[in-house]
Amino acid sequence: MSEVPEGLYYTKEHEWMRVEGDTVTIGITDHAQDMLTDIVYIELPEEGDVVGDMGEFAVVESVKSASPIFAPLAGTITAVNMELEDAPELMNSSPYGDGWIVKMTLDNPGAVSGLMDAAAYKAEIGE
Repeated sequence: MSEVPEGLYYTKEHEWMRVEGDTVTIGITDHAQDMLTDIVYIELPEEGDVVGDMGEFAVVESVKSASPIFAPLAGTITAVNMELEDAPELMNSSPYGDGWIVKMTLDNPGAVSGLMDAAAYKAEIGE
């Protein structure tokens, strides 16, 4: 069973989003990292990049494949987890903690209500 913490928002593409005031933190879910297996590299975006709804902002490479990472909602990247450059495996060991990918300010903060909650995401992945 995958870890699916309450209080986060989820996408069908297996990203999670934590809302903290005007900022959201985005990463990949435990389910996603489990499916990817060992993550060996991530192509990170730049601070200040502007991304559209479901815009690709990063690429994660594992021993199995390369997968794009999408911004659940439109906004501007305000912080990038540079630790992932040297330790991409943090996305495997701590997907909801040290393995976060970016922080963003959203163009429309109210749009988070259109994303899945933990129960809906568990149903989406069949758990």
